[in-house]
Amino acid sequence: MIQSESKHSKGINSWPEDDRPREKLLRQGAETLSNSELLAILLRTGVPGASAIDLARRIVEKFGTFRNMIHTDVREWKEFKGLGPAKMAQIQAALEIGRRFREVEALKGKQKIASCCDVVEIVMPQMRDRKTELFKVLYLNSNNKIIDISDVAEGTVNHAIPIVREIIHAALQKFAAAIICVHNHPSANISPSAEDRKFTQDLLAAGKVMGIKVLDHIIIGDGNYYSFAEEGIL
Repeated sequence: MIQSESKHSKGINSWPEDDRPREKLLRQGAETLSNSELLAILLRTGVPGASAIDLARRIVEKFGTFRNMIHTDVREWKEFKGLGPAKMAQIQAALEIGRRFREVEALKGKQKIASCCDVVEIVMPQMRDRKTELFKVLYLNSNNKIIDISDVAEGTVNHAIPIVREIIHAALQKFAAAIICVHNHPSANISPSAEDRKFTQDLLAAGKVMGIKVLDHIIIGDGNYYSFAEEGIL
């Protein structure tokens, strides 16, 4: 233990090459690195009194997983002395790249929506960890293939205000035959609020007038969801 602490108190450049995260990645592949080692490569350098790997380990110990880091508040990082805006930006940028990659991968092969589960698979990676409400609309053609996915409203921790007429107008402009609405509940309570129910009924009524089918309204929680269509409300 004393030997390990002594080793890690020195800069990474003083370590044997096989132990250095960057060299290890290049020689053995990224999949062989621990979360701390991957994070150390992003950090590049340490801070006074701690190497990059020491700092990375402390960050991983605090947050547990990369997923938990995605939507953290800046204040939660202040305990890491010497971790400035540049290093924080590097970490957040890398996490966002990973999130967008997962989103694109989820969309592949799901161009045609057959059920609410297809929608959930596409949007869950982005929406489950948000700390504010985000409202999305999937625009579909007559074969239920995705034309576009748009963010239409972003709100506070418990409220986003989508505008029915703007959603319907966008659907007409995109020549969409149907739409599916999705928003998240940061509280992780997926039960629809009175406002959620009223909005859904208003959108359904407007869609009928304009010939746009409202196939579903889905509420995203932390790994779970509520579907108005599955519950027989639509």
